Amino acid sequence: MTETLSELIAAEDVLLFVNAAVTATGQREFRASAGEQRLSLSFLHEYVRVNYRSVYAAALALDINDHNAVAIVERLLRTSDEADGPAGKRAEGRLIAARLALLPPQRVYRLFRALRAAGVNNRRTRAIVRDWLATRAARADLAHDAVKYRTGLKTAARHTHLPFADPEVGDFLFAPGRRVRYEHALLDAHRRAHYEQAALYALPFTVAEGFAARHRVPRDVFLERIAPRMTRLERLRTQRSGPTADLAAMPLTRLALYVLSLPFGERVARRAELTGALRAAARRVAGPYAGSWGRVAAVLDDSYSSSGSAVKRRRPLAVALGCHFLLEALAAPGAYGAHWTSGGTDPLLVRPWGPTPLGARVLDALDTPALDRLVIVSDGWDNAPPGLAGEVLRVWRTRLDPGRRTRAVHVNPVYDADGFDVRRLAPSVPTAGIRDAEDLAALVEIAQFAEGRTGLTELQAYLDRRVELFLKGAPS
Repeated sequence: MTETLSELIAAEDVLLFVNAAVTATGQREFRASAGEQRLSLSFLHEYVRVNYRSVYAAALALDINDHNAVAIVERLLRTSDEADGPAGKRAEGRLIAARLALLPPQRVYRLFRALRAAGVNNRRTRAIVRDWLATRAARADLAHDAVKYRTGLKTAARHTHLPFADPEVGDFLFAPGRRVRYEHALLDAHRRAHYEQAALYALPFTVAEGFAARHRVPRDVFLERIAPRMTRLERLRTQRSGPTADLAAMPLTRLALYVLSLPFGERVARRAELTGALRAAARRVAGPYAGSWGRVAAVLDDSYSSSGSAVKRRRPLAVALGCHFLLEALAAPGAYGAHWTSGGTDPLLVRPWGPTPLGARVLDALDTPALDRLVIVSDGWDNAPPGLAGEVLRVWRTRLDPGRRTRAVHVNPVYDADGFDVRRLAPSVPTAGIRDAEDLAALVEIAQFAEGRTGLTELQAYLDRRVELFLKGAPS
């Protein structure tokens, strides 16, 4: 019994960390400051790294956010001597390389700068940096990185004593005055952009912006001419209305954030376009599982706390909106019902408003005949009245559905710094952290381990499967 209890506690510790690594970013939340978030998250990282190092590394194969993926990589490389022998180092190295290949380059370059500042320069670190840069050069032009991420690439090259196959890139970074002109068009455009306005339109948008300001180019003129060089996200950030083709290819949560940033009048005027784009994004995420979840009822939190914070504006509400359209796609045709805490019925016009009567909405959802799944998307602050949702779920699970015919899960987009976890509603309903609506299906799978009925052995087997699939699908 002692071994079983210790396994259950270990499994709870690991799930605690996974929930935090999915949701927390060290930024201010509605009810916690950035400092509280960072302190709480840092403690969890150190606790799991020291006590469950192999599991800590395996978390890189899960749907954790980029902030925590970088933190894991940095801590693993800082403490290479604590790895479990040569085999452990090799396993960590493969996971680190596979995760770095998926991260945005700006985050990877910031990681390399942090490692250099911390004096982490062991052989494994240098090899990982060199391999990532070689992979980056094979998949993209390093001259592009030299222009767009100049400081990051320069720091990484210095740290690993990396020779460049193209000497022009080396000169651009370390001896910019050596050449009168460059053969590489992008490098020469950067040189000419210092004194020639036309050259800046051949540069990446974020670099061209600085030159446009220096040349005092009117903003509307600049945006019109630089449009072909802009990414889809850059276009959405710089203009309110974009072509439907752009919206149709947007990731679901980002698209939900974009929709929520629009005034109500514009949402109504573009209802068909926006709804069609959200449904198309949801269908892409659902993939082969579309229509396979049977009858689904969702309780979706659009209370005032879903407004998030100044740095994460409307993020919790965007996750709820994205989950709404994804659940609609996953449910059987015509077998989905949404219950917003505000009582609203138009998902396109949701806004953060009012208290959080989760208990009443859970009762409404459970009133659905022949319900197969109940999904609750909320930060867990049930306050109208407090605690009603937990009591409703407890009575329902113990008295009305003890056989668990209906599968229930609570996904929470907000990390609770004080509790070192996402806030839970009831012990009888598993809770998983969520950052992007796209991860809903995978998080529902891992939430089964949060019911307290499985130990570390089962969880480790699940992690091993995820690591195997992750490494198999890693970019080469």
